[in-house]
Amino acid sequence: MRITQIKSRIGFKPKAKATLDALGLRKIHQSVEHVETPAIRGMINKIPYLIKVEEV
Repeated sequence: MRITQIKSRIGFKPKAKATLDALGLRKIHQSVEHVETPAIRGMINKIPYLIKVEEV
């Protein structure tokens, strides 16, 4: 799956920023590809307002 950061991390709580870091996202419109696992799906569910998820 491809995960893209769609909003800035500025102004969000440290846990949301840490989740973005764990996913490998640092900048707006940056995309990373991950295999769908329960851990990745849990991170996606914690910050749906900051990212966009696409199946590849």
